[in-house]
Amino acid sequence: MALYAARQQEAGFRYGPDTVWQREFEEMFPFEETEDQLQAIEAAKQDMESPKIMDRLICGDVGYGKTEIAIRVAFKAIQEGKQVVYLVPTTILAQQHYNNLVKWLTPLGLSVELLIGSISKKQRTVSETNLRNGQANIAVGTHALIQDTVDFANLGAVVIDEQHRFGVKQRLALRKKSQNPQILTMTATPIPRTLAITMNGDLDLTIIDELPSGRKPILTTMTNSRRQI
Repeated sequence: MALYAARQQEAGFRYGPDTVWQREFEEMFPFEETEDQLQAIEAAKQDMESPKIMDRLICGDVGYGKTEIAIRVAFKAIQEGKQVVYLVPTTILAQQHYNNLVKWLTPLGLSVELLIGSISKKQRTVSETNLRNGQANIAVGTHALIQDTVDFANLGAVVIDEQHRFGVKQRLALRKKSQNPQILTMTATPIPRTLAITMNGDLDLTIIDELPSGRKPILTTMTNSRRQI
């Protein structure tokens, strides 16, 4: 509570309106946005373009388009010369997001770094150097991103996937690496602590409850030799 209250008392970097490049980038996405997605995108951009520091939670089920919102936020921050952190709880998820961001951003001349526990010491050193001197635009990774050896030239925005896997200590660590970065968190299952902070008014909440056209809900099954559950 104290961390959120302190952030609300300070002014953040004020981003400019969408550029032509932003609009052209967003037109590249293959899926038609739902009304919920459009509202979430607009809310996040309004946060970034205002003096306030963004602390917004996007809540939506798997496959409802949260990642597409996060990529738009990241691109908007990068256009202003800011770096972006994409913090996720597992190596597999980090690799998935890294591959996705590479596909979308590297054709535009942007640099994406991956920091996870399984990479080599040499690769880690190169990635950390690129982030420190500003040659990397966005970093994707697990808790390895918040180690003391990781620093940024100009960190402006943080995307946290599955926020219930990260606590106050991790948020404080990220804050020390930047002057009040914009924070966008995403989850399908908000925990009671997060809901309490939202009800207290310290965390803005946007709910995505509309399944994108052409997509089907996730169906999980388990099959054994006798029957399917």
